[in-house]
Amino acid sequence: MVTRSDAGRKEPRKLRVKPLKPEEVGIIRRLALAAILLIGITGLGTLGYGYFEGYAPFDALYATVTTMATVGGGEIHPYHLAGKIVTMFLVVFGFIVFTNALVTLIGFVVEGHLRNLFSERRRQRELQQMHDHFILCGYGRIGSEIASEFEGEGIPFVVVDLNEKALEAAAAAGHTVVHGNASELETLQSVGIERARGLVTALDSDADNVYVTLTARVLRPELFIVARVNALDAEPKLRLAGANRIVSPYVIGGRRLARLAMRPTATDFVERILSARNSELLLEDFGIVPHSRWIGQPLERVMQGYPAVFVLAVKRGDQVHFRPSQSFVLEAGDDIVFAGPVDDIRQLEAKLA
Repeated sequence: MVTRSDAGRKEPRKLRVKPLKPEEVGIIRRLALAAILLIGITGLGTLGYGYFEGYAPFDALYATVTTMATVGGGEIHPYHLAGKIVTMFLVVFGFIVFTNALVTLIGFVVEGHLRNLFSERRRQRELQQMHDHFILCGYGRIGSEIASEFEGEGIPFVVVDLNEKALEAAAAAGHTVVHGNASELETLQSVGIERARGLVTALDSDADNVYVTLTARVLRPELFIVARVNALDAEPKLRLAGANRIVSPYVIGGRRLARLAMRPTATDFVERILSARNSELLLEDFGIVPHSRWIGQPLERVMQGYPAVFVLAVKRGDQVHFRPSQSFVLEAGDDIVFAGPVDDIRQLEAKLA
């Protein structure tokens, strides 16, 4: 079996439901209390009419509900003294409880708590169904660009951040979001790190990126992790923490500016074939995992049926073989870089999966 480079999978596990907000917990408790009181008083009224007035169970329940709602349903026969006491009790206390329950329920709906509750449950279902996805930690200026690239490629991902405004922006863009600290074990487990294809940590703080990388590496030793670095002296720490790739936005930006100045056409071409929105030519890479059926096979057999796709390079360990021959024999751990039409690349990807 062939998957994308440095990616791993594990069997899915049940996700932990994200806790509700404190105000939502409070109003749910009020709803539960109101419901308990309402059921209790309704039960007492039903028992009272049944015992003192000899009403059948349904007639007793009907009399209780109509009395509490102050609409009145008529008496089957004139009440005895005990029945009148039950009626007064229901009119006074039952009406208060009934009204309180109704007002609490309306407030829960009008204030949007019910909608938030359903949205949270829908988000949890989406997370449970996700597999081979990316976990994006941080949705700032860089994180939003990463999300845009993922979306353009059609790759599933989930955004994790502590910043409410950032999460609101991500949710408004249609992304799946989770509020939490990505450096905590429970947070990463809740977004399905066991089933994830990789993790990208693009937080503003180098220390936070180190902690996220270290936590993810503990949970998934084989997970592919890309980390952002701001200060160059933090790069060794990220490597020790377990990051597979480390990117400095400032270094990358400076290099791209220089390359555009020196080789604008070549740089534009590379950017184009790497773009998620390119529909003509795509650059893609795949990794040969252990026990793959393609181990020991020449590139000629792998590429059979795809004449428009060509192999740019094969990375084996620290060595890169540029434009290898068709007789090049694949080994476990090889990373193959392909280029070709998008449809052919996707078909080849399915063939190697």
